[in-house]
Formats: sequence, structure tokens, C-alpha cells
Amino acid sequence: MDGRKPGDAANAGNVGNAGNVDGRKPGNGQRRHPQDGLAERFEAHRGGLRAVAYRMLGSLSEADDAVQETWLRLSRADAEAVGNLTGWLRTVVSRICLDMLRSRTARREEPVGQELPEMARETGDGGGGGGGPEDEAVLADSVGRALLVVLDTLGPAERIALVLHDVFAVPFDRIAPIVERSPVAAKKLASRARQKVRGIATVPRAELERQRRTVDAFLAAARGGDMAALLAVLDPDVVRRADRAALPEGVPTVARGARAVAEETAGFAPRARFAEPALVNGSVGVVVAPRGRLLLALTVTVEDGRIAAYEVIADPARLSRLELGLLDDVRPHVASAHG
Repeated sequence: MDGRKPGDAANAGNVGNAGNVDGRKPGNGQRRHPQDGLAERFEAHRGGLRAVAYRMLGSLSEADDAVQETWLRLSRADAEAVGNLTGWLRTVVSRICLDMLRSRTARREEPVGQELPEMARETGDGGGGGGGPEDEAVLADSVGRALLVVLDTLGPAERIALVLHDVFAVPFDRIAPIVERSPVAAKKLASRARQKVRGIATVPRAELERQRRTVDAFLAAARGGDMAALLAVLDPDVVRRADRAALPEGVPTVARGARAVAEETAGFAPRARFAEPALVNGSVGVVVAPRGRLLLALTVTVEDGRIAAYEVIADPARLSRLELGLLDDVRPHVASAHG
């Protein structure tokens, strides 16, 4: 093939025109191009393939690349010999995603200073912005930003095995050849990944629940820019520390006192939209993940139902050393996998 998308027949537009080679309507004595039916069958699977690829890669642009490569491979294959097209396509897109994950070099997100304008655009504060970032923000919301962040800490084969089995209910005997393992080894991969995703709490369950309530209240107040609610959830002597990269120019790396911290936090309401509670180093913290990719993490100290201190971590090296996990089992976060 020549790299065209399905439906880009030799001289025609798209599948919506029935994929005719020269753009004419069918029925003028013209034979239907054999590629047309294949393109239409592929388009019927595109949404599902995109859902699989996005959860495996955590990037909408990369997911679309994987789906397009899947189409190219289908167009080169003997499609008539494919008995189960759905299974064939899912296997191929999974293998492509596995190769893409393996080929990623030290890809930790761009410096914060470059990412903040994107966050502003997605909240509508910066104007502009195309459908791509908006689409990805919606997808990240539907999947769960914390889940995407934690999935990004897994090894390539672990991530593929977990997503296929736990999200899309693919049996391990079908996952095994994709990850180049036996079914038993594939099951172990998914089990190990599941344990990592769940994280290991370093405090008792009851304390974890108390921390969660406080952090949830803090995030709700931050998203709404609610000063009264922020003052209620912050200890009067709260201390906020932050990496320099996490802050606008001129903002000090340390802030003290509920009033100062609340006023600063209220000003970050657009950024709080992308924040979710998560396990951070064994206790309840926060991850900030525009489009599902980790930008910031907060470690939080809760005392007597109020936040006594928190630190904003933005340095990529520090972020990479954090132990992250979900506060809930993975299943509730992925129940709407096809949404």
C-alpha cells in the first residue's frame, strides 16, 4: 500500500462516498474496487481499536498511529483468509502497541513550562486549541487520569497483558502469543502489573480513608476556587513546598499559612481540573495529568482532618522515582472502557 487511510481509493475521497475509485456514484456499470469493502469493514472496527491502543499507549496521537499501521497491515494481508477479523485486528494493534512501548526511549513529559499553555488551552483559558487535545482530555477523563499515569509505570509486556485481560476481557491463551510468553507466564505478567497498579499502602486502611476524604475536599475546593472551603481544609499553619519548575516565575518555592496557600491554590483552579487522588509513596496524594500524562504529583501530610503540609513535585527525575498506585481496584476505573 501507499500509506493512504482506508477509503482513500485511487482518486476518490472517503468511505462516505462508498469508496469508489473515481468518486462516481455506484451503478454506472462501474465495478466496485475490492479494497472498498475492506476499508468499510475496517472503519467499523476503528473506534474499538482506538480504545485498545489508547489504553495501551496513553497517547491519542500514538494510538491513531497504531490504528493506521493496523490498517496498512490489513490492506497488505490476505483478508479473505482472516476468519475472525475482530480478533485479528486486536492482535495486530496490540503487537504494534507493544513494539511502540518497547521503542520508547527516555520519554518523560516535556518541561512544565512547555506543558502549562496546553493545560490553559484545554480549560478554555488560553484560546485556540484544536480537537486533538480536547479529544484526548475527554478520553483521559473517561478512562481515569490516575489509571493512565500508573499504567505508564508498567513494563511494555505488563501493560499489554493487563489492559487486554482486565479491560477488554481477552483470555490469556490469546494474549500469550502477543507478548511472546506462555499463557501461564502471560497470566503472571498481568498479575504482577495488577499489583503495581493497586500500589502498596504504608498506612492502615482506616487512615487511608481519612486521608482520602481530606484530599478529596481539598481538590473539590481547589477546582472551584472556593476560598472558604480551602481555608476549612487547610491547617492554619500549613506549609506548601514546590519544585521551581512547578511554579510561575516569581512565586516562592515555599508558602506558609492557610490564607497564603488558599489564595495561591484558588488561582490554580484550571490546573486542578486535571488532578486526581492517588497513592503516592504509600499514602494519599495527588497526580496532575493533562491528557493522562503525569505532569505534577503532590505528596500530602494530613493531621486531624486537615492538610498540614504538601509538596508539589514536577522535576522529571523526582517524578520517575515516585511509587504510584490507584486508591481503588483497577476495574471500577475502566468499567467504561468503550466510552
